[in-house]
Amino acid sequence: MQPLLAIAWLTWKAAFRFRLFLVVAVLLLGSVVGLPLLIKDDGTARGFTQILLTYTLGTISALLGLSTLWLACGTLARDIEDCTIQVVAVKPIARWQIWLGKWLGIMSLNAALLTLSGASVYGLLQWRATRLPADQQKILRNEVLVSRGSVKPANLDKEIQAETDQLLRERLKKNPDLKADIAEARKQILEQVRAEYQVVPSGYVHEWEVDLGPAKSLARGQPIYLRVKFNAADRSTSGTFDGRWRIGVPRKTPLWHSDVMSLAPDTFHEFEVPANYDDKGVLTVAFANANNTALLFPLEDGLEVLYPQGGFGLNFMRGVGIIFCWMALLATLGLTSASLLSFPVAAFLSLGVLTLALSSGTISNAVSEGTLMGYNSETSQAGHSALDVVAIPVFRAVLGVINLAKNFSPIDSLSTGRSVTWGELGQAFVQIVLLLGGSIGLTGVIIFNRRELATAQAQ
Repeated sequence: MQPLLAIAWLTWKAAFRFRLFLVVAVLLLGSVVGLPLLIKDDGTARGFTQILLTYTLGTISALLGLSTLWLACGTLARDIEDCTIQVVAVKPIARWQIWLGKWLGIMSLNAALLTLSGASVYGLLQWRATRLPADQQKILRNEVLVSRGSVKPANLDKEIQAETDQLLRERLKKNPDLKADIAEARKQILEQVRAEYQVVPSGYVHEWEVDLGPAKSLARGQPIYLRVKFNAADRSTSGTFDGRWRIGVPRKTPLWHSDVMSLAPDTFHEFEVPANYDDKGVLTVAFANANNTALLFPLEDGLEVLYPQGGFGLNFMRGVGIIFCWMALLATLGLTSASLLSFPVAAFLSLGVLTLALSSGTISNAVSEGTLMGYNSETSQAGHSALDVVAIPVFRAVLGVINLAKNFSPIDSLSTGRSVTWGELGQAFVQIVLLLGGSIGLTGVIIFNRRELATAQAQ
């Protein structure tokens, strides 16, 4: 470990020589203190705290990410260009130890900066919470500054697919000509079947059964919340839609009826409900549509039940841990680029890869549509080209790699009081640090080990 620690210490000295550590520390603390003065919220303590968590942690991730890339590219590329690395390479230390030592130095810097900024955010939240009225403190402790698990209704994809296939077979018997465009016919039937499971017509009642499973023991005697979202085809004069909620099953569990709620569409709403589940842990939720138009509750996120799992402090640490895994990947990317390229080119390549990762939404749309050409507004069909044959499989592979790191949302989870579990943190470490970062880092070590340092400097 002595050679690795020596290289890590040299990396720390470089960071202080470039004034990077001090500058980033000031920017991080400035964002934590300054952002609350600039934030515009909905006027509630809950809304302000959620936005504060989202903005501060997002800013911290962005600042640390950029500084990590800059330092990772600069500390190795500059040493090669200035011939400093040759003084180290002639000593009894392997190339891989030099590379790994620099990575450890960068990550120890990130750990210090992330601890400083994370502790500042946590302290600010706790300080502001204690200065609020008792009723607002209760809301924060139950809805934001908490660790809540979530349970959704059972996945209905198998039932929907089976019903779609059955209806398609019946329609083909009546109209054999549909075989010419069977894919489009199945798509239309699938949308109709999905609508039956999602739409609540005017004057009707829709029920969901949510199996709490092991969570029933945690939910008993604790505040649980419904998180709902719906869409409406028509607009209302007030901009909201009325409805009543019921929890429980008549003559089987205690019943709870809400007052008429006026809720806005296309947004998430949370409200507390009693844990009136049956002996098997199944919570039955019913919604009565009191409007003149149908409402649609999406299958993916139309309804879920939130229940307390633990405290906010440990949950916050796990969320920051996932952000630390992101920084580890960026440090690996920067060092790998600098193992082969000069500092400007390595920084450009690293930022290009980061931009590609942040543009995964565009890539995902192209993959889902199966084309780069987009849809023709006149025919309402996707255009296709010879380029799609090559580009779409490549995009699909790139998207799979990007999702290894992006399939975690600790900032969103923390701002909505969701649990960041140990399993998620472990999965993030395996996918981001070991699998993705390890493969990139191994490539960087091989390149650096085979690179002729003197020739590279002369060029």
